[in-house]
Amino acid sequence: MESFDADVLVVGAGPAGATTALALATYGVRVHVVSRYNWLADSPRAHITNQRTMEVLRDLDIEDEAYRYATPWKLMGDSLFTTSLAGEELVRIRAWGTGEERKGDYLQGSPCELLDIPQPLIEPVLYKNAAERGATFACNTEYLSHVQDENGVTVSLRDRLTNREYSMRARFLVGADGAKSKVLEDLGLTVEGQLARAGTTYAIFNADLTRYVEHRPSILHWIVTPNAAFGEIGFGLLRAVKPWTQWIAGWGIDIAKGEPDVSDEFVLKQIRILVGDPDLEVEIVRTSVWYVNQAYAPQYSKGRVFCAGDAVHRHPPSSGLGLNTCVQDAFNLAWKLAYVVKGHAGPGLLETYTAERAPVGKQIVKRANQSRLDYAPIKAVFRVEGADNPAEAGIARFKDPGPEGIQARQAAQAALELKNREFNAQGVEMNQRYVSAAVVPDAAAGEEVWKRDAELYLQPTTRPGAKIPHAWLIDRRGRKVSTLDVTGKGKFSLVTGLAGQAWVKAAQALDLPYLRTVVTGSAGALDAYCTWQRMREIHEAGALLVRPDGFIAWRQSEPVWDEDEAVRQLRAAIAAVLDRD
Repeated sequence: MESFDADVLVVGAGPAGATTALALATYGVRVHVVSRYNWLADSPRAHITNQRTMEVLRDLDIEDEAYRYATPWKLMGDSLFTTSLAGEELVRIRAWGTGEERKGDYLQGSPCELLDIPQPLIEPVLYKNAAERGATFACNTEYLSHVQDENGVTVSLRDRLTNREYSMRARFLVGADGAKSKVLEDLGLTVEGQLARAGTTYAIFNADLTRYVEHRPSILHWIVTPNAAFGEIGFGLLRAVKPWTQWIAGWGIDIAKGEPDVSDEFVLKQIRILVGDPDLEVEIVRTSVWYVNQAYAPQYSKGRVFCAGDAVHRHPPSSGLGLNTCVQDAFNLAWKLAYVVKGHAGPGLLETYTAERAPVGKQIVKRANQSRLDYAPIKAVFRVEGADNPAEAGIARFKDPGPEGIQARQAAQAALELKNREFNAQGVEMNQRYVSAAVVPDAAAGEEVWKRDAELYLQPTTRPGAKIPHAWLIDRRGRKVSTLDVTGKGKFSLVTGLAGQAWVKAAQALDLPYLRTVVTGSAGALDAYCTWQRMREIHEAGALLVRPDGFIAWRQSEPVWDEDEAVRQLRAAIAAVLDRD
């Protein structure tokens, strides 16, 4: 048997790389991570952590730790449009499901809340827990190249501190090395779309703005001012990093004019204008310029090498989908790698990674860029083109009691409705449907019919390819546990009801180390609210096969009473999903 330095070598320790390492280590796979940097994220780039990502963190047993460092859901609040933070408020939108109209949808859809946890806070949580569970890390280590063969991948690396070059041997390689991925380039894979189509200046600064925010908590404030009116968004931005003492100020730039002014003098002036306090004491931490990308990779892997995260989908932060999609890429890939490494699955399982995640990457790239374009109607409300001061004239028109004012305020209502697709898009975040060889279609189900807007609203279903719906069950101690809590954790779950004894016996007959049986209605999974009975869409003596990542691989909607028939169906389903004989 060939000796490997690691089962999986991961390049990059960001959200995708660190989550891959954490999941693999949790599953007992030898994983080694290299990062060219001295430490982890040093700027609060991504921050919105949606419900599906929180479910991943819950499955990996770090949800409570994330809560300790995050801005809680209740403080994420409304998104405000004001003339400045200290100035006149114009309109606001209920955001991130905190409004009365949507909060129930979010509470029903998941056992997890949304959080706001910037990258410099979540990455150490992922890293620390991965290391505690056996993952190894090497910082200041640069990936140079790789060569793969039938049995593994030889990866060339360089220690940036000593300049020593060396190689490591792994069964599989994961390139989670960001938007300029060398692993992706070396694979000969490409991204489609447009890079650097617009630009934005960001300034991280420390200032106590509690008096402007504490009574109306919100992590996002849009400032209507001529000093930050350029670009497709057309507003200035104030984003809370640490409520309410550290912030990001942002404004659009004209990239055709070259590098923007990021001098301390200019940036301080901009911050004070956005806040509305000309004497504000400000400590500027850092300024940066970032560019709006609209690109995605149609292929995520080749042979034994896989790419994840920003390497394969590049987009602006609108809709808060970036870190979330990176984490979910990793969660999808990690269990598949673990099953192949352990001999539970054939190599065909790994081919399903691209089939399942590339459509999601394409979707979120388009959604994030569309969310920027969707600012046009609200920008038009507060601008009068051709006026000496378009923003000032727009605000005056909006406040006018006459017919023009009425029309402007009605336009604002419609514009805010459109922005729900950015700020209250639970469907975008939770309605993924996987189509691959790791999902056995339910031919009798027909085409799925969306009962409500698929971008705005979660549609729970037990159709194969969808995530198992959340429903509260009751455990042996009388505590509420989610259907997500009794499945997952690195194993397949056969979910049936009290009447499904044939399935229980079938699972026992197959005696697979990675398969558990969940009997809803029994002790430990009591369906006391009868919610699962209402949601399961199958007979009580039917069955669901739920994958380690929580997605449904197969279902038998009709009752099966014969043990031999149950064994036959279950064996065939598992063999199909795991590419086994």
